[in-house]
Amino acid sequence: MESLTALADPTRRRIVEMLGKGERAAGDIAEHFAVSGPAISQHLKVLRDARLVAVRVDGQRRIYRLDPAGLEEIDHWLADVRRFWKGRLDALEHALRETPAKQRRRS
Repeated sequence: MESLTALADPTRRRIVEMLGKGERAAGDIAEHFAVSGPAISQHLKVLRDARLVAVRVDGQRRIYRLDPAGLEEIDHWLADVRRFWKGRLDALEHALRETPAKQRRRS
């Protein structure tokens, strides 16, 4: 999943957190980091390719915002993982509750 790979980088996670508070120009984003503007542009490109952010042009500025499509992909993946574990954990709980009862019947 490309979106999780993109979020493995702490700078990109911070950018996503910043954009969670509202859209920002690329220059505004770059001011919050101790790396070059081109480096931030590369991070934004990775986030854009992963569909976690979207960009629009406003004059000479590029305005970034979160892209709901990429975030929904992560939500779906997490929901699948939760469903898998919920069924497994319910079965384990049932097995654990049944075991003492079976052992009592044998004695």
